[in-house]
Amino acid sequence: MTMLHSKSLLKSTLAAGLLGVSALLACGAAVAQDLKIGYVNSERVLREATPAKAALARMEADFSKRDKDLNDQASRLKAAADKLEKDAPTLPESERNRRQRELVEQDRDLQRKRREFQEDLNQRRNEETAGIVERANKVIKQIFEGEKYDLILQDVVFAGPRVDITEKVIKALNATGGK
Repeated sequence: MTMLHSKSLLKSTLAAGLLGVSALLACGAAVAQDLKIGYVNSERVLREATPAKAALARMEADFSKRDKDLNDQASRLKAAADKLEKDAPTLPESERNRRQRELVEQDRDLQRKRREFQEDLNQRRNEETAGIVERANKVIKQIFEGEKYDLILQDVVFAGPRVDITEKVIKALNATGGK
């Protein structure tokens, strides 16, 4: 009788446990249906929003002259190196050495200017990006509060089109001019 009683008790416990799990799953599904979740593709916002495009245009305008000057300097340096290579057999050794030292100095100067240019460009890009991200986050917060979202995510692995609010964020950012 004790073995039969323990089997019956085991079946009752298992049935109660399964019933509890089913109830939890049903509650979880009901709660999940009430959640309002959104997703924003940050990369797309930074690529397509009008304020981002305007920042890129400003950066190009501000840095294009410097970039052109560096490219011109590199072309002059290459031309001078080619001329030295062509003239080297007929030049006295002291003149050849002097011109080689000048080329090495000019190359160092060019490399230094390129590093500085890249550092300035990266710093400016980071500043512009930070400003746009800050403005986009304000827009996202307004959408979050105005449309009563429970959760808005950025940079997820997968998101369905039903929760993707990127276009809404871009339109709001464009409408406000990013302010």
